[in-house]
Amino acid sequence: MKLATVLKRLSRYGLFGTAFNHAVLGAVLGLALFCAGSAQAETTILAFGDSLTAGYGVAIGDSFPARLESVLKARGHDVRVINAGISGDTTAGGLARLDWSLADKPDLVLLELGSNDMLRGIDPGSTEANLDAMLQKLTAAKIPVLLCGMYAARNLGPDYVTRFDAIYPKLAKKYGVALYPFFLDGVALDASLNQGDGMHPNPAGVRIVVDRMAPVIEKLLPTS
Repeated sequence: MKLATVLKRLSRYGLFGTAFNHAVLGAVLGLALFCAGSAQAETTILAFGDSLTAGYGVAIGDSFPARLESVLKARGHDVRVINAGISGDTTAGGLARLDWSLADKPDLVLLELGSNDMLRGIDPGSTEANLDAMLQKLTAAKIPVLLCGMYAARNLGPDYVTRFDAIYPKLAKKYGVALYPFFLDGVALDASLNQGDGMHPNPAGVRIVVDRMAPVIEKLLPTS
């Protein structure tokens, strides 16, 4: 019931005349304010990325966003994690859809893009420019960001590897955002933690990704 309705009914029955009823009214107001504050306390996290975020090859409940939300709630955080991952997406695609993705007004963005650029051999300069543009938008909007890094496949050659691997630390420093150096830390190249393609984590792999990243994300959550 809305607070205005409660007050109207109390007034109708003349419940504003005694000290006792003032106390009752105070309790009602306090409860209403508490409930309003609780409703506003939920933190919205936008997991913005590619298939690693989307949950390619696993059930919805085993996807990175779903697992992250479950873990953070178990740790006592009132959060909602939005799955804004699109399989096959590149940094160019991410830049093109970022504005409408922000309509959910997230309190924190996990930016995980670039692996498909690397797999397609896209020039690292283009990848950096797209990520730079996204970070510029996010920091201008005063939205905290956790930039999730990726490493280039070593068979792409030393020049490509050097240029690509440098993108994430460079941009994190430039914009003063938090950096998680390697999204697949502890999972990459371990056949037991990946699907048959060797690139996408299986449910066990997703759990490891989330368990390692959750403490970092906790530090970025609003404190009030």
